[in-house]
Amino acid sequence: MPPVVHEATAYAAVYKFDWFSATGTAILFAALLSIVWLKMKPSAAIQTFGSTLKELALPIYSIGMVLAFAFISNYSGLSSTLALALAHTGSAFTFFSPFLGWLGVFLTGSDTSSNALFASLQATAAQQIGVSDVLMVAANTTGGVTGKMISPQSIAIACAAVGLVGKESDLFRFTVKHSLIFTCMVGVITTLQAYVLTWMIP
Repeated sequence: MPPVVHEATAYAAVYKFDWFSATGTAILFAALLSIVWLKMKPSAAIQTFGSTLKELALPIYSIGMVLAFAFISNYSGLSSTLALALAHTGSAFTFFSPFLGWLGVFLTGSDTSSNALFASLQATAAQQIGVSDVLMVAANTTGGVTGKMISPQSIAIACAAVGLVGKESDLFRFTVKHSLIFTCMVGVITTLQAYVLTWMIP
């Protein structure tokens, strides 16, 4: 619908699952090759698969729900509506764009999930303010990376790995200032690339 596009256009709700290029396919092939290479017994391979699936049950559910919400958000027009609202910030949007990715990773713990949630929003807002949509989506990804250090999931894993369980709040207080500084730096760089160093964007 206008003003996102010039005229109302049908949006085909078709989901295409590309088995060959899916990440899980490569992991499956690697697992099968490992079973053959390591000469694992079928029972041991099945037991390993079962324990891995049990460990990943919650992350699989979490990622699935995030992606489901992303599809609903995109097809319902929610992303476009939010993009139009954010476009009213004008040239300031380029600075705050990385903070969307930062927020997405803080909430979901994953840059992939953050991109699924906000990439369409970033691209639409970029078109509305007349800057490169490639740049804004890249800013979302880069901002997400700076948010990884304050993601509760990442902090919990880091503390568990080095024997600092119970010190998560201390680590968060230490990393949050660095995270915000880096995100602001990304915002400044993004703004420069949007309006001054435009030749850097393909």
